[in-house]
Amino acid sequence: MAQNHTRIAGAPHGSDPTNGKRPPGRPRSEESRQSILRSTLKLLKQDGGFGELSIEAIAADANVGKTTVYRWWPTKAALVADAFLASADEELRFPNTGSVQKDMSLQMRRLIRILRSKRGKVVAALIAGGQSDAELIEAFRDRFLWPRRKQAYQTLQRGIERGELPAGSDLDLILDSLYGPIYMRFLIRHDKLDENFADEICGLVLQGLKRQPQR
Repeated sequence: MAQNHTRIAGAPHGSDPTNGKRPPGRPRSEESRQSILRSTLKLLKQDGGFGELSIEAIAADANVGKTTVYRWWPTKAALVADAFLASADEELRFPNTGSVQKDMSLQMRRLIRILRSKRGKVVAALIAGGQSDAELIEAFRDRFLWPRRKQAYQTLQRGIERGELPAGSDLDLILDSLYGPIYMRFLIRHDKLDENFADEICGLVLQGLKRQPQR
């Protein structure tokens, strides 16, 4: 494949102004990408939510052009989902302590902590906007929910292999039973949502599974 050998003005012919080395620090393109993600989260936390958010506003806040935004994200929905994921990915990874109940409880506590923080407003905007925007809810599922779900499957499967959960357990039903109450309290606000709630749910669901007869 032919390479582009455009010479930088002022550099001697045949010379390499970088001496074959990348300048120190983060590449400018990555700096722009991170700036876009930060601006997206910042604007989402303001009034108006997903519906009022625009690529133009994000680009202006991040001090980049619209084309730079579209270089990485084909839609506003994909950008919003990635922005939230970038802010929460490390926090929401599942630990491996050797106890399925402790692993699930720790991860659920971290999720509750995020929902109770300013980032909770972003989650609410994603879920609310997704009820009338199929593209947004699909992006949230594909880019955020399913990667976390796959990690949760592995955590539960380890519990089955250790004999902590019955063989043949319905993993999707378990996860819906664990996380459904959290999202209900977060969205409906009919009762308080604190980190201790994670321990209560895990005790109810996972201890209940242990008492089930083996299939």
